[in-house]
Amino acid sequence: MQHLVWDFDPVFFSIGPLTIHWYGVLFATAILSGLQVMKWIFQTEKQDLVALDNLLVYIVIGVIVGARLGHCFFYDPSYYLANPLKIIAIWEGGLASHGGGLGAIIAAGIYSKKNQMNFLWLLDRLAICTALFGFFVRSANFVNSEILGTPSNVPWAVVFARIDNLARHPAQLYEALSYLTIFFVLMIFYKQKKAQTPPGAILGIFLVLIFTTRFLIEMLKEKQAAYAADISLTAGQMLSIPFFIAGVLLVIWSIKNNKKVK
Repeated sequence: MQHLVWDFDPVFFSIGPLTIHWYGVLFATAILSGLQVMKWIFQTEKQDLVALDNLLVYIVIGVIVGARLGHCFFYDPSYYLANPLKIIAIWEGGLASHGGGLGAIIAAGIYSKKNQMNFLWLLDRLAICTALFGFFVRSANFVNSEILGTPSNVPWAVVFARIDNLARHPAQLYEALSYLTIFFVLMIFYKQKKAQTPPGAILGIFLVLIFTTRFLIEMLKEKQAAYAADISLTAGQMLSIPFFIAGVLLVIWSIKNNKKVK
């Protein structure tokens, strides 16, 4: 069976000592796309657009710091505890989405408190952007031939020639397309409810959908954490469970709270 052979150069362009990678281009596209969605939301709800610029700085820093620390301590803690200076070596690669999510939540909490903004209101709207962000980041993982799927002979399997000659599930694309679908689901829900959306509802739906998807697709991924090699669940699945539970509780709480308000 003939499979797609993926041998894409991860370097976008290089001039002298300056090298720009496709991952960086797609990561920047993810941020700018999310910013445009938030601008539309702020304009729709007549919020101050000036405040959005400061929010972007908080969230970007939170995502990058959280994603890096998440990679270091969720996936290979023994190595990074033994080599602490490697934690800041972000140019060597290694970002974890679960850590990025926690970093974004903490950053949003600091921002909302400082600017006297409703925390859940902000997280609900950031959740929509985060789903779109995830689409671009997982696409970047595919371009980089990383976060590999398990070997497979399905017709759409991909051979990542920069890694090996095995045909594999394109797990990165499964996730990317799932996150894009979730983005549209959340946007439709938001457009129908707008400012009347029960606080916590969008965030809860986001957590349930994203981490259900993540849990299922992890079954088709190679294990990334050495300590999870002898465990039936992957590190990604174990980390997804508390987020999923939090999402279910948020949805239940938002429904009950909305009924009380009515």
